[in-house]
Amino acid sequence: MIRPLSKKVAALEKSQTLALTARAKKMQGQGIDVVSLTAGEPDFPTPQIVKDAAIAAIHDNFTKYTANQGIPDLLKAITFKLKRENNLEFDPAQVLVSCGAKHSVFNALQAVCNRADEVIIPSPYWVSYPEMVKLVDAEPVIVRTFPANDFKITPALLNRMITRRTKALILNSPCNPTGAVYARDELEGLATVIERTGILVIADEIYEKVIFDGLEHFSIGSIPSIADQVITINGVSKAYSMTGWRIGYLAARKEIVEGAEKLQSQVTSNASSVSQKAAYAALANDLSQEIARMVVEFDRRRRYLVREFESIDGLEFVYPRGAFYLFFKVKAYLNKAVDGKTIRTSDDLCEFMLTKHHLAMVPGTGFGAQDWVRISYACSMADLEKAVERLRRGLSELA
Repeated sequence: MIRPLSKKVAALEKSQTLALTARAKKMQGQGIDVVSLTAGEPDFPTPQIVKDAAIAAIHDNFTKYTANQGIPDLLKAITFKLKRENNLEFDPAQVLVSCGAKHSVFNALQAVCNRADEVIIPSPYWVSYPEMVKLVDAEPVIVRTFPANDFKITPALLNRMITRRTKALILNSPCNPTGAVYARDELEGLATVIERTGILVIADEIYEKVIFDGLEHFSIGSIPSIADQVITINGVSKAYSMTGWRIGYLAARKEIVEGAEKLQSQVTSNASSVSQKAAYAALANDLSQEIARMVVEFDRRRRYLVREFESIDGLEFVYPRGAFYLFFKVKAYLNKAVDGKTIRTSDDLCEFMLTKHHLAMVPGTGFGAQDWVRISYACSMADLEKAVERLRRGLSELA
């Protein structure tokens, strides 16, 4: 008799964004004209200086194992970046380079959580946070937030959710999926609760460069009173259009980094040597103009979508201030019958839009918001125009 497989993995949810992206690509491979607004992946090329650095690394045979923590030049470049841009003081021993920011979040959770610890996650959340918490045998505590406050957790709400079992809060700003950006005073308000209760904060700042309307990113770890309680997560995927290079990092007090590094040494070892050289080139060179051009284009797309969505009856959405997503409520279009089937959930609506109108979107269930849908505008304007046309056509059938 064959032994049963892992119950933990069997209970795990698949990433909806990855699953729907793969499904859209499969349909495209079959010759179907699918517009996919699922993946959070900039459609800009990786900067040439970064690609050249990777090619040079290959020619120089820099293709072997590196130190598990990361190559020294990259660790130093990260500390310089964190000091210069985020007002965060770390030395290289307090940084761990991993296989993407997602890997860094998981390493952080694994390093600090024990069985039955609670991790507070404001909802809507990025799809992987609760599942990662479950994987480290801790318990996700989902905190419902509200559109009126741009889906941000408040100090009072955070304080109510903290128990003696609370280990950490996961905070994502700018936020995937809502595009919300926490202002400095909002983070300072949260910091008073965090300092008093002694909980940790896993601050996912991967979208820090994609921010609009003259707002500025503020790192919660730069608040002196809670600096030792914050694990800062970042990487090169979004800012430098390097999603496939898989380089992320965490920075924290030394014992947390040592624990995360010990874990990584037994699971993946070092991140890709060639990718580390590329990431060093991204951080060590001034690519601000390339980033600014990308953000300007994202802003153009964002403003287009906002104008279009404001003209569609029944749609509600949160005005996005950062990242490259529009999160909108579709409740007015649920419980409608079309083609002999009732569209009861956002999952049903996204299935209907994909199969009949060839538009791929991500239902809000994966983000902890049942009646909502996320689209990414990290794609061409031509695709967005086709997407809006298809969305209008599909919703008109349900109106």
